Amino acid sequence: MPKVLISDKLSEQAVKVFQDRGVDVDVKTGMTPEELIACIGEYDGLAIRSSTKVTPEVLAAATNLKVVGRAGIGVDNVDTPAATQNGVVVMNTPFGNAITTAEHAISMMMALARQIPQANESTHQGKWEKSRFMGVELYGKTLGLVGCGNIGSIVANRALGLKMKVAAFDPYLSADRAVELGVEKAELNELFARADFITLHTPLTDQTKGLIDAAAIGTMKKGVRIINCARGGLVVEADLKKALEDGHVAGAAFDVFEEEPAKENILFGMENVVCTPHLGASTSEAQENVAIQVAEQISDYLVSGAVTNALNMASVSAEDAPRLKPYLKLAEQLGSFAGQITQSSISKVSIAYSGAVADLNTRPLSSIAIQGLLSPLMESVNMVNAPVIARERDIEINEVKKDGSDRYHTLISLTVTTERQTRTISGTLFGDSLPRLVDVNGINLEAEVGPHMLYVINDDKPGFIGELGTALGDAGVNIASFHLGRPTKGSDAIALLQLDQEIDDSLLAKVRDLPQVQQAQTLVF
Repeated sequence: MPKVLISDKLSEQAVKVFQDRGVDVDVKTGMTPEELIACIGEYDGLAIRSSTKVTPEVLAAATNLKVVGRAGIGVDNVDTPAATQNGVVVMNTPFGNAITTAEHAISMMMALARQIPQANESTHQGKWEKSRFMGVELYGKTLGLVGCGNIGSIVANRALGLKMKVAAFDPYLSADRAVELGVEKAELNELFARADFITLHTPLTDQTKGLIDAAAIGTMKKGVRIINCARGGLVVEADLKKALEDGHVAGAAFDVFEEEPAKENILFGMENVVCTPHLGASTSEAQENVAIQVAEQISDYLVSGAVTNALNMASVSAEDAPRLKPYLKLAEQLGSFAGQITQSSISKVSIAYSGAVADLNTRPLSSIAIQGLLSPLMESVNMVNAPVIARERDIEINEVKKDGSDRYHTLISLTVTTERQTRTISGTLFGDSLPRLVDVNGINLEAEVGPHMLYVINDDKPGFIGELGTALGDAGVNIASFHLGRPTKGSDAIALLQLDQEIDDSLLAKVRDLPQVQQAQTLVF
């Protein structure tokens, strides 16, 4: 019988789910890291919330551990690369607390608009300061949503019920989906300029870290109010504090902070700031939902091998795994390549399988391609939920199988249609099942994908290769491989370089300034 440890406080329903599905379960909460390391070796599964830290040391001691399940979305407390290296599946429950988090954002906005926390404290002190706490109405005001996915769309629905106007920025929000939600799709700078309230519902990535800084605040209308119930680090807290002191920002409401637990913070004590200790998912309903879901997912995996909401494992049967493994890597690389160079909302994705791959189970290949496509700007996208997320954003997914390919014995082609253009990227397997990119927008090239890549669209003119090599060489960046392609002489060409190290923004700017360069972008795999 599989054995699971619950090391954080979960709803009692989780224990019942495990028992009903034939899984032995122990509940040991409040353990020190040393105590967890001492006992983890006897368990097949580990169910956690945010308190337990699944470190490399814990994983090294977890000799029988097969799965870690997080009751909630964020897995910052799990070393996922280390778990992968140790053969441990990491799961989360991405949809169990969306309503709760959305309602908290609305509550924070209301509290901020009417200064409820400050008025409550004053009244409890026996004061009667009616004139001090002059609020503002939400009716008729413009709410700017930064992120309009699962949680953001619920916030939009609630705000529209309050008769607010809602403008939303989300790279993956289609025009049709915006109409369905009743929101106005807007570019980020336009949203900042118009919004009376701004609320954040986006993951913390390299692209979104410090999204609200002094420069962004400077483009906002005077008197704006900012609510963050998403992730600490989206807002540069020092820049916000200055704007609050200057009066440009009228108020802020934060449930998340750059450093947590936030026992101290530069925003604490400011009269126009409302703070809560990361309560977004803290309702009894949400906690029961995620507890039941994580128990079901862990049980299914341990008992039958079914994989749901795994962050580091493909949903593939034991029979298909050996044959699909190299194709899974290729499909994810194609999706990631397309996702990193896509700048506008996606409306359609077509995945074509030709030759040998068309005879395989291509469903997991399509899922991991969509995962790669959506991951650069989204949090917690995996093979299981990627198609769901795509459908929520009205992204049409088509899969086509063909008997053969003109040039290759096996070929996967990913075509992505956005508001601005249609782009196709194709790949195949060479030699010992090694993935290779072989076509980008009809331009033939054969390139191996590495951790650090540079993608350049350039004019096909003499001197470009020398100038690019010199710019990289002067910066001490070594080129591991250099692949070129063009459709015809003198037309736009593509350069795809594998580099030995990541290049910084200043060097990328120098590359973009080269005379023949039309577009240049770093890619990370």
